[in-house]
Amino acid sequence: MSRLRFAPALLTLVTAGTVVLTSCSSSGGGSNGAGGGGNNSTSNGSTAGSSSSSSAGSPAAALVPASIKSKGTLTIAFDATYAPDESIDKDGKTIVGFDADLAKAVAADMGLKATLVNATFDTIIPSLQSGKYDVGFSSFTDTKEREKVVDFVTYFQAGEGFYVKAGSTKKFDGLASLCNAKVAVEKGTTEETDAQAQGKKCKVTVLSFADQNAANLAVSSGRADVGFLDSQIADYIVKQSNGQFASTGTAFEVAPYGIALPQGNGMAPAVLQAIKDLMANGQYTSILTKWGVQAGAITNPVINGAQS
Repeated sequence: MSRLRFAPALLTLVTAGTVVLTSCSSSGGGSNGAGGGGNNSTSNGSTAGSSSSSSAGSPAAALVPASIKSKGTLTIAFDATYAPDESIDKDGKTIVGFDADLAKAVAADMGLKATLVNATFDTIIPSLQSGKYDVGFSSFTDTKEREKVVDFVTYFQAGEGFYVKAGSTKKFDGLASLCNAKVAVEKGTTEETDAQAQGKKCKVTVLSFADQNAANLAVSSGRADVGFLDSQIADYIVKQSNGQFASTGTAFEVAPYGIALPQGNGMAPAVLQAIKDLMANGQYTSILTKWGVQAGAITNPVINGAQS
């Protein structure tokens, strides 16, 4: 995907030979899409910011279930190690990125406040099921398997992609290229599931990590031959790596991202309407363009739009 610009607060730290895509401290899709917990005051499950409500009279607000409307606030979970989709700002606690901006805009359109929380990626869907969080907004690929346990509202599309350590002679393009390779993935992602599935067809060593920063370190240190994640994140990692990483292959398996919601709680129609409202008033395009990810824009959001 193309990159126009990124918020100045998104810093690139180089530690022990790896790119840590966070800001002064610490998102595709198996069970979920992508993201990770921070190593600061907003790590796993802590509050990272909020936004005020502004559109209590909107069409979307009229669709919000009474149980949510009476609460007035949405607790929205991200795995903030997946820039430019979601990461931690230079203050060490604020979640920033196109997902964060879009989440706040969606909440505001529904007349609700948004509380943004940083959480480890593979814990978000279970926490939606348990009621700990109201929304998962962390680059989740909408899949049939995930739709068994949560509802999704589609809002973006992305492919899968690879990156390697600069100077590597190994080339990767498509799942079959992973044969006889060691691949670094984030736990709970579609890429983890796809790499494991390919491993049933040929020898693939799948190295799964709690967050994307750890996966980056595995590639930069040579422990893994290739990093495997959502295509626009792979592009971003390479561009921010000061020459440590290189792109390889082209994006494949393009699929929709979905906003994850507790199954059957009535919020999906309201969120769908909010996304449509933001598309109509220009905020959707403005947010994606701000973060340089407008190539992934969609025009027809739906509830549970998994392709496979």
